[in-house]
Amino acid sequence: MPVPESVRKVQRPVNTIVEDSGRDSPYRYSVRERAGEKYVQGGNPRPSNGRVIGHIIDGVYVPKNAKPGRVLPEMLSYGAAAFAHSVSQDIYADLLAVFEPGTACAVMAAAAVRVIRPKTSSSRMASAYGRTFASKFWPGASLSSNSIGKLFKFIGESSSLRRAFFAKRVSAVEKDHHIAVDGMLKQDGSTVNDLSAFSRKSRVTGRKEISVLYAYDLEKLEPVCAEVFPGNVPDSGAYAGFIRDNDIKSGIIVSDKGFPPSCIEEELKKRPGLHFFTPLRRTDARIADNAMLSFEGVLPGVDGQIMYSKRQIKGGRFLYAFRDPKIAAEEEYKFLLNRRKNDDFSQKKYEKASKRFGLIVYESDADLEPCVAYACYDDRWQIEMVFDSYKNDLCLDRTGVQGDFSVMGSEFVNFVSTLMTCRMLRKATRAGLLDKCTWGDLIDDLSQAWRDTDAPLPPASSDGHWMHVTGREFTEME
Repeated sequence: MPVPESVRKVQRPVNTIVEDSGRDSPYRYSVRERAGEKYVQGGNPRPSNGRVIGHIIDGVYVPKNAKPGRVLPEMLSYGAAAFAHSVSQDIYADLLAVFEPGTACAVMAAAAVRVIRPKTSSSRMASAYGRTFASKFWPGASLSSNSIGKLFKFIGESSSLRRAFFAKRVSAVEKDHHIAVDGMLKQDGSTVNDLSAFSRKSRVTGRKEISVLYAYDLEKLEPVCAEVFPGNVPDSGAYAGFIRDNDIKSGIIVSDKGFPPSCIEEELKKRPGLHFFTPLRRTDARIADNAMLSFEGVLPGVDGQIMYSKRQIKGGRFLYAFRDPKIAAEEEYKFLLNRRKNDDFSQKKYEKASKRFGLIVYESDADLEPCVAYACYDDRWQIEMVFDSYKNDLCLDRTGVQGDFSVMGSEFVNFVSTLMTCRMLRKATRAGLLDKCTWGDLIDDLSQAWRDTDAPLPPASSDGHWMHVTGREFTEME
């Protein structure tokens, strides 16, 4: 179809022609480059047309926009992603030392998304990544649903690489640091992975679960390593394997009653720099046999008026007893309340129970100052905060993947997310931000701070590259 003269006369780049597609659309009249000439045997050269470079639309030449492989939005959510990035450089370096760069980048990006956009499913991971500066800090990460599945499976299959990463973290633990070991159960409704097994609690919940064991550095306030076990494996059964698999050689293992030292005797013999600090049941006969309720004094330099006693017992180990009067008063109140409800109070019951109100007794193979021993006990609440964050703030209390290897890979990414969160919590606490708002509100505030994708780094509040930012968000970021 011939091109109307009015269209041919529109000003356009030289050495171009106009073609009429015959379709009724804004792109009807295409402008093509002259690519060269074709020689025809026995005839004159004929022009050769090349690519379309624009269109004549409504009497005006409109150049065609370039289409690169992937176009970033002009603005991205900056604050929360930058917060995660600010505490993660060494984590990324450790991953790069073990995994190939593409895998390390994808782990960091996926972990960051799980921190700053909780509850994000695998099918939405790429979208969440593409809306934040995570796509600038860890560029090129492939986070589509299929890619995430392959990533989890690969990491799960690569046990030697996971252990190499954890080994770098374990080797950085100071000898005098206290390592808390604890576990948690996660609901897992998968029908195709062997890790999902009925646990003790499954009789109540009716669901299969997996067990995740963590080692946590109480001085650094962050996890050191983690491992996944079937839900029906007792905590004590996984204890020795966890220490052995992650080659924890030094520190003081601060555990709970589910991790008795008898489970790791062989590991302790092989690791002279590793010690344990484990609570006894209040009914343990060694408490009375060693007169642990005959207190020696009140601990100096700690909050509260904590009475203490320390005894070396048969076999060379030590017992440490502490009694907190505030906790004792609370337990006495609850005891009396229950006796009134059940109408079963007796002086004999009260005298027997009152000796144990507010009491905690630990066994250890380390000869510690009572103040240091109490610090081991007092600091252990932090690992409970980690697990609370793991289950609630990060919404990681259920597995959403299929297959043993995929579960292991997903939990590895969860570990990196938890590590990031611990560091971010510590940074926010030092800055006093959590005195003014909750963790969830802080992340939500920071996520509202959008910035030009191509803006220079580091940013400044007055550089003019921001959108949707109020004075509160600027204050929090600063």
